[in-house]
Amino acid sequence: MAEKMATRKAYGETLQEVGAVNKELVVLDADLSKSTMTAEFQKLYPERFFNMGISEQNMYGVAAGMALSGKTVCASTFAMFATGRAFEIIRNTIGHTGANVKVCATHAGITVGEDGATHQTFEDIALMRTIPGMTVINPGDGASAKALLKQAIDMHGPAYIRLGRAAVPVIYGENDDIKIGKGHLVRDGKDVTVIATGIMVNEAVMAAEELSAVGIDCRIVDMHTIKPIDKDIIMKAAAETGAIVTAEEHSVIGGLGGAIAEVVVKKCPVKMAMVGQNDTFGESGNPESLKAKYGMTKDDIITAVKSIIG
Repeated sequence: MAEKMATRKAYGETLQEVGAVNKELVVLDADLSKSTMTAEFQKLYPERFFNMGISEQNMYGVAAGMALSGKTVCASTFAMFATGRAFEIIRNTIGHTGANVKVCATHAGITVGEDGATHQTFEDIALMRTIPGMTVINPGDGASAKALLKQAIDMHGPAYIRLGRAAVPVIYGENDDIKIGKGHLVRDGKDVTVIATGIMVNEAVMAAEELSAVGIDCRIVDMHTIKPIDKDIIMKAAAETGAIVTAEEHSVIGGLGGAIAEVVVKKCPVKMAMVGQNDTFGESGNPESLKAKYGMTKDDIITAVKSIIG
């Protein structure tokens, strides 16, 4: 069985590693440090950790002030509360000023599970990618999360990093070259391209294996960076395979699918299908059961692939 790690756990471990060498790194949390995994950073570097309480808007305002004073700031809460409750603050105090704040939001998507519809955010990527200058990152596993988080912390300027609650299979090894702004070719193929992000990368890999058994050669691209999006890898896929399926644990409105369609329609229109949350709220339940009910599994990718390539 493949090793599993939650991307939020990778975040907690990365903060500890980076904190040891970057003395300007400051971490803020909205009273959820055990869940967001910032608690270990607090134990090691208590003078650089601030629990802001259940006051997300204030937390991101303070984060902007610290960043504009020269600090590198990672500010964490659940994705629903970061992008939903604090959007205006993130837009105006972090985005508009170009503040060096990393909005590291955990518990995104349907796999929050039992916490239910109020905590399952499918709008966060759409919201964050509309903010000028905001880098948007959605890692697919623990290994890529660590690599991308380190790069984001080293990079100056605002970033949104989307992290999950549940443990997911580790896809990448230590030698894989994962870079912000560059989609990663996970598997080559000539018949269709599945461009996936976050937990859906693993679903896409499993789908490709099953499709191969029926003679469909599926290319898999991990689009871990939604903004700036890798136009080159998208255009290459469109030109060479002639069909694209997108897969995301997010609304099909305004997320990865929309971002890719914006590129394709201008440069090389091809058939597309989108797998994701279909303009509905979620509900409380087992994460795997919810993925199946709301259409975010390998089987849904397989169905989408067959629908556009006949």
